[in-house]
Amino acid sequence: MKALTAKPGIVRRYMNLWPPFAFSGIHITGIGADFLSAEVRLRLHWWNRNVAGVHFGGSLFAMTDPFWMMLLLRHLGGDHVVWDRAAEVDFIKPGRGDVTARFVLTQEEVERLRSLAADGGKVLEWFSVDITDADGDVVARVRKQVYVRRKRNRAQVPVV
Repeated sequence: MKALTAKPGIVRRYMNLWPPFAFSGIHITGIGADFLSAEVRLRLHWWNRNVAGVHFGGSLFAMTDPFWMMLLLRHLGGDHVVWDRAAEVDFIKPGRGDVTARFVLTQEEVERLRSLAADGGKVLEWFSVDITDADGDVVARVRKQVYVRRKRNRAQVPVV
């Protein structure tokens, strides 16, 4: 599967089979046809509970891990380097039952990052997503810092 050209449904199916998601109870419920959005659900099971009987914090973080990077890379393409650089998690309330995270990226954000990275310099951008329960209450807020840089033309890189 070519990650930068695969259709959203194919990417979703492959990611749902990916062991870190499949064995954690993490399920991607949708990826927008334009790759500007994604929705992820985490069900509470005996294997992803902490000692207090609520969602394990590591699982809450894991359900948010690759999405900002994935959505951006899809739009910026193979001529850009896109990496997660840093993360912060603020646990707001205990997560009981199913929880959901919805990622929404705008075309304006993509174009702004493309413009900022056009000269080959690094760009560091923070994105935030709320993890909510069935009542819509925020369980956790995850911030991810994404590194974006336009790849250098190999012909311009001096050989030492």
